[in-house]
Amino acid sequence: MILVAGPYRSGTGDDPRKLDANVRAMNEAALSLFRAGHLGVTGEALALPLLEAAGSTRPGDAVYEEIFHPVAEQLLARCDAVLRTGGPSEGADRMVERARAWGKAVYTGLDEIPAAR
Repeated sequence: MILVAGPYRSGTGDDPRKLDANVRAMNEAALSLFRAGHLGVTGEALALPLLEAAGSTRPGDAVYEEIFHPVAEQLLARCDAVLRTGGPSEGADRMVERARAWGKAVYTGLDEIPAAR
């Protein structure tokens, strides 16, 4: 299981179209991982529905802060590796740092990932 970590809010000004584009890019990477025999996952896939259910009204509100990054951190703990995608992102960089500290593999491109068994 490989966590796809890329920008979500970074550089978007919280524009919903740009946020959606960032999620779409991470989902496309997760799909490529799946087609290569891995399970690619994103924190957004788990966190965004929870944010909606919890009543978050905008990125960065109190509910967002309570849920968004903690979900990704809990997911990372269960992953074998991280694929860092996209441009600048403090949150994605934090996932990479944690993954390295926990001894997990970190990749920066799909071509670096070993074939699935």
